[in-house]
Amino acid sequence: MNQSELRELLSAEGLRLLDSLPVWQPSNEIVRTVSELRKAGHSPGLVAAVLSQSKLRAKAISKFGAFAERMLFTEAGLEQATRLSVGSLHAGRFSKAGVKWVADLGCGIGADALAIAGLDLNVTAVERDETTAAIASYNLAPWANAQVLHGDAETTDLTGIDGIYLDPARRDARVRLTNPADWTPSLDFAFGLAERYPTGIKLGPGIDRDVIPDNAEAQWVSVGREVVELGLWFGAVARDGIRRSALVIGDHGTAEMSAPADSVDEAPGELGQFLFEPDGAVIRARLIGDLARRLNGRMLDTSIAYFSADAAASSPFATCFEIVADFPLDKRSLKRELATRKIGTLEIKKRGVDIDPATFRTSLSLTGENSATLILTRVAGKRRALLAQRVPPSV
Repeated sequence: MNQSELRELLSAEGLRLLDSLPVWQPSNEIVRTVSELRKAGHSPGLVAAVLSQSKLRAKAISKFGAFAERMLFTEAGLEQATRLSVGSLHAGRFSKAGVKWVADLGCGIGADALAIAGLDLNVTAVERDETTAAIASYNLAPWANAQVLHGDAETTDLTGIDGIYLDPARRDARVRLTNPADWTPSLDFAFGLAERYPTGIKLGPGIDRDVIPDNAEAQWVSVGREVVELGLWFGAVARDGIRRSALVIGDHGTAEMSAPADSVDEAPGELGQFLFEPDGAVIRARLIGDLARRLNGRMLDTSIAYFSADAAASSPFATCFEIVADFPLDKRSLKRELATRKIGTLEIKKRGVDIDPATFRTSLSLTGENSATLILTRVAGKRRALLAQRVPPSV
């Protein structure tokens, strides 16, 4: 979105037009909608802007719920924005710590600042991109306790601020920046603030763990089985005695595993009747050993995140599968077995083997009315193909 389109969108006419549109539905009706809006006298730039926003609002419902209906977005800003359910937990840390005024440095479209303001904390949100800052200003306009500054996070006046939240920009013109020194603000700057203020830093979940300071609480968060972020927490917003945690949000609600350090892996053992796939947040937090012991499990292999057990169990931290059959990982024999069992729909999971599931599935020439899960992995160092069925969470 260019500055001209943004000005048109933020005009009274533009906002009225956007709010008058029906909920976005991808269809051939879009062509007719464009034609009707143009015939009504709206400029091509405004029509493009409002339809783009209508599409982004529909996409944003999964992150913001009903709030999305009155927010504005950029494509990149929505992609990088914190989900409202997670942002509320961020904000809750500052509130519990007694922080009164938070600086959100690198606020993007204002998702975390919105959650902070919603808990009646003062928030100063800073964003270096002018268009994104304008959109954040719109999104935060209903909150008198929030202000947005267009500026550089590293030179912002922090007088009166008693808490810091940072989400460093890790892309430049949509190119991923791998060196933390190139992020905006840089990770060194963020860690420097963490020495002086209660501080939260949002990072990508796959970041090199060597950059995590020893004094940080590191919390990996998954939503709907997707690991969405790593949060580093310092000072009063970090919890005593916790250095590793996995927060899992799903249909079950919110559940968390935590520990003072990486957990020791459980010893490997024989393949049992059931296999467990830990949630990605548990894997990233390296709490697999604790989870395996909790579920009376044993590892399949010293380098594989799956573990096995003799009894099924329901846990928000893992998906349970019942092993139906155990085969050597041989394509021709698997093809015969699956054909015999009339399996036409096959979910393929893999760990510890260099196989592309999509290509492998095509090579099996599946036909039949039955469905199953095929787990390609190593058991005691040997490549195996485990035919399985998901165990419902209610077990």
